[in-house]
Amino acid sequence: MKKVHIKSFGCQMNVYDGQRMADILSHQGYEETASPEGADLILLNTCHIRERAVQKVYTELGKLRDIKTAQGAEGQETKIVVAGCVAQAEGAEIQRRQPAVDLVVGPQAYHRLPELLAEAGKRRVVDTDLPAEDKFGFLPAPKRQAILARGVSAFVTVQEGCDKFCAFCVVPYTRGAEFSRPVAQVMAEVERLAEAGVRDVTLIGQNVNAYHGEGPDGAVWTLARLMHRVAAVPGIARIRYSTSHPRDMDDDLIAAHRDLPQVMPFLHLPVQAGSDRILAAMNRKHTGDEYRRLIERVREARPDIALSSDFIVGFPGETDADFEDTIRLVDEIGFASSYSFNYSPRPGTPAADIEAQVPRELMNERLYRLQERIEHHRQAFNRAMVGRSVDVLLERVGRYPGQLAGKSPYLQAVQIESDANQIGDIVRVVIEKTSTNSLFGRLAAPGEADGKGTLGKGLAA
Repeated sequence: MKKVHIKSFGCQMNVYDGQRMADILSHQGYEETASPEGADLILLNTCHIRERAVQKVYTELGKLRDIKTAQGAEGQETKIVVAGCVAQAEGAEIQRRQPAVDLVVGPQAYHRLPELLAEAGKRRVVDTDLPAEDKFGFLPAPKRQAILARGVSAFVTVQEGCDKFCAFCVVPYTRGAEFSRPVAQVMAEVERLAEAGVRDVTLIGQNVNAYHGEGPDGAVWTLARLMHRVAAVPGIARIRYSTSHPRDMDDDLIAAHRDLPQVMPFLHLPVQAGSDRILAAMNRKHTGDEYRRLIERVREARPDIALSSDFIVGFPGETDADFEDTIRLVDEIGFASSYSFNYSPRPGTPAADIEAQVPRELMNERLYRLQERIEHHRQAFNRAMVGRSVDVLLERVGRYPGQLAGKSPYLQAVQIESDANQIGDIVRVVIEKTSTNSLFGRLAAPGEADGKGTLGKGLAA
């Protein structure tokens, strides 16, 4: 059997796309391998969101060129494929910079992999079209064995593309306009996952809470209505969604956090900055106070909810006062976790042409300070878990014998000692201690309660 090595960079969407490309290739006689050495096909599924991510791709391609050359000298033909958002953005430039690449395919065309690979056997190929057809309708269902190998948690893409056109973001140009999969198509995938033992489903999209898929009744369904249907699937115990835009958090979606036990008390809702002036320049279409009021509504519906966000430091024109507004918002909200990055100008985006670029050294200083505050709140949130009992979905064996690892409802890594085969079970765990990135606990005794109340506003302050 032929071997394929797939390496995905970047977001959850790329993880999902990488798995679906593996599903396509499995029907072409390929099996996945963890190493590029010995692979007949090497596929890089790429991210274009920041300059550093792009440079990683070209560095990786240099290494893969050497592997291809060495294997060719031993009589093994090796093809190299670049897929994803870098492929979409840079197209033939990839093959110009790295002639060892046989095929470049964008994120909306990978359903055509079999025919593109056949064509690449005759000549080098670039396909970065944004086809009119729905690629999901052409993707084969994952084999049961592949689902089992991927574990009890799964991503399901329900929406792609974005119409928001934030000034810093390349997504509308690499992923295209917003598109929502039909409800029936999404549900068929979720049901297949559940039948294979998946318990935790994350519905994903570039702007997932803008979901507007066609329902079986012919009406347009919102994300909240879709989640109600997913919650009814036997075996699905946990539902999450990512990534969201504040402008698309409607009343029904907030209510779903209150009304659906399967919806986890964790919300990733990027704000990007705390300064109204910078938010306007970013074309975010919300203010800092609007974001605060939205969080108040979410917390009123679900007092124990934990929040996560994204932040960009050093957006063009950002002053010290603008940055202080971001620090103030972080301290007021008390995020349980967040992602933060220096601004990275992406070719073709409006922000890349703004003259008032922030010096790199100043960006680095601000990022260091912001990440200190974010980490302070994250660790405070984790420490507040000590002594509490929490439901943990056990996902895999731990690093050490007799240890099992799983996730809390708040996406925290949790380790317990257990000799039982409980992978896929949701167990009650009393948290006893924390480390930098994990919680450690023991199985709770029957009826044991922590008596500490809920995890609400101000916990991580």
